[in-house]
Amino acid sequence: MSDAEKSGFVAKLIGPKKRWWAYKARVKELPGNYRAAAEAIERYLMHFVPTDGDSNAAMFEDLADLFEQAAADATAIRAIVGEDPVEFVDAFAQNYSEGGYVPARARKQLTDDIARAEGGAPERIKGTA
Repeated sequence: MSDAEKSGFVAKLIGPKKRWWAYKARVKELPGNYRAAAEAIERYLMHFVPTDGDSNAAMFEDLADLFEQAAADATAIRAIVGEDPVEFVDAFAQNYSEGGYVPARARKQLTDDIARAEGGAPERIKGTA
């Protein structure tokens, strides 16, 4: 890997580009509901930017591994993420970094996206549209 690849913004955010695109290709091959759940978790994880791209690349590769195995075993999405997907993803991310600030809106979006991925409609909270 060239010095430019190691030091660029993209490399710091997601790791080496080749690893990132390999991860994206793996997720694209997942069945629809598993792909939707993995993409929702990916969006949420983008708030957790480790200090080095290798940690972040490993995190996304492990996420792909998890959902590929779950799809192969026909494991329900809730069996993977539990009742609180935010808690699951926060614990998952802690294995790779100290984490980052995640706004409440991102937490709600993750919960809603996982509900949609498993085929249920997200619950509406009073006072929201």
